Amino acid sequence: MAFAKMMFLFSKFQQGIGVLAKSTTFAKNQRQLQFEADINKLFMFTSYNRLGRDAEEADAEEIIEMAGKATLSEQEKQVQENIHYQLEKFCASMDEILLPDSDKTNDFSTADKLVVPETKPLKLAEVSQRLKDRIGYTLKIKPSLIPHKDAGQGCFIDGEADVGAVLAFYPGVVYSPAFHRYIPGYPNVDAHNSYLITRYDGTVINAQPWGCGGESRQVWNGSFTTPEVRANVKTVENGSDKVSKILSKPLEGSGNVKAVLELRNPLAFGHFANHPSKDMDPNIMICPYDFLLSEEAMRACIPNVAFRNEGGLKMMKSESFLFMTRSNSSLDAPVLKTLVLVATRALCNEELMLNYRLSSFERRPEWYTPVDEEEYR
Repeated sequence: MAFAKMMFLFSKFQQGIGVLAKSTTFAKNQRQLQFEADINKLFMFTSYNRLGRDAEEADAEEIIEMAGKATLSEQEKQVQENIHYQLEKFCASMDEILLPDSDKTNDFSTADKLVVPETKPLKLAEVSQRLKDRIGYTLKIKPSLIPHKDAGQGCFIDGEADVGAVLAFYPGVVYSPAFHRYIPGYPNVDAHNSYLITRYDGTVINAQPWGCGGESRQVWNGSFTTPEVRANVKTVENGSDKVSKILSKPLEGSGNVKAVLELRNPLAFGHFANHPSKDMDPNIMICPYDFLLSEEAMRACIPNVAFRNEGGLKMMKSESFLFMTRSNSSLDAPVLKTLVLVATRALCNEELMLNYRLSSFERRPEWYTPVDEEEYR
């Protein structure tokens, strides 16, 4: 099979990456090496997924050959295009499920006016099932199968998905490096919040306010959607009321950007993915996705808002590479820096496992077992 061939060649490539990682030449920049290895994986996984199940062996070999020749910048651009291609289809499916049959062209919000369009009165569970009927999978939150007391809830795929499929968004408030000090609980933000994640560029996403989403489409500014998530926030050992108050609401004058978002998003549960226990392997990986804010038709299904507007955040225009690119991309298009989780193999009715890559320079939880000690994060 073409996929088996691709995975065989890919494993050989990864062996080469492992050799480079141990080289003293790269010892001072191992984080960058890991980033490049991840982009290379994402390039191959998402490109193969875009070709579809009818791909031939020659297609797989061409992707791997291009992965070896393309520059990092070219691969990053193509990964963005591949992810966007999938999310366009996801958003179209959500519109079919939620927008009234008589009106699939609701007015979009603008910078001066937020318009909440009429949607069908469906519950999140109903939306989730209808999405599965259309794309073949959805997500379920239930007790994790990982055997340690702190595992809590886990994120499970309900259905089947191919390698390279976008399985989940990492929802919540997006903080650029310039605004890290505004993350609730700063500077010890992770001591009281296990729903934080960081992109390679330093952007932090706080999913704690998103919780389990909601049951409507509404204007959202990063406030808590699920009261029980707020109640379950860990506090310091002395139970400081001050810490609890800080974590239970956005900072005064925080200025979170408001947006009309669909809280019934069945894939906005990436923050419930657990780290694999010993003798288990990750089956998903993080992928940075810079969402073009000019894509108004998709905005409601991207479950993130920025902490304050940053006019300087732009994305360079993507050039055509392997596949057709978005025709409305522009040099000055503002973006929202988000994260999605991508399948690293074919999945069917199982728990999603994400390599947390906790730094070896900091104290790790007792339950944490490194997937690869050579990795640095």
